[in-house]
Amino acid sequence: MARERATALLVDFDGVLRRWDPAVAADVERRYGLSEGVLGEIAMSWGLLQPVLTGQVSHAEWVAGVADALTPSAGSPERARAAVEEWQRYRGEVDQDVLGFIREVRAAGVRVGLGTNATDLLDADLAALGLTDELDVIVNSSVVGVHKPAKEYFQAACEALETPPARVLFTDDEDRAVRGARAAGLSAHRWSGHSDLRYLRAALAY
Repeated sequence: MARERATALLVDFDGVLRRWDPAVAADVERRYGLSEGVLGEIAMSWGLLQPVLTGQVSHAEWVAGVADALTPSAGSPERARAAVEEWQRYRGEVDQDVLGFIREVRAAGVRVGLGTNATDLLDADLAALGLTDELDVIVNSSVVGVHKPAKEYFQAACEALETPPARVLFTDDEDRAVRGARAAGLSAHRWSGHSDLRYLRAALAY
């Protein structure tokens, strides 16, 4: 039996709508005498990351935790804090092709939600990147209290979109999130780049 065509779109933020230039972190690491990749390795360690993605701690508290963990590598708490703060000033860049697609589908009457594992800094990031009015719904894990790929996260996203799971199309650059969305009843596509926009257009009912 064929699936119903999707009438709402749920888009991941980091890796889809927002891009990060790895040269920024690499430059900070080089200037502070840190090993390559250490900032991301510490920041993304699950013990530090999971609490901030579920709203148990604030973005500022997470940053402080990263700096504490970096101190042995940086040589002093002051250098660690300075390196992390400098790294965190960069808030990424909007993928203009993806934004153009979002504008296109919204203009056609398709509701679009941002489905992201994020911190309490998300609203400020969206404002700084000029995205506040570009989406119908923001589904932030730190507000929902549960993160992708949990079924409860996708249930909350569908409720926010006011659309049943079978009519929601989700795209994300992480396999775990895609599998989680499918398990929750959504259509889901693994994002690999701009060539996927043709597929997403075809999968939406507009």
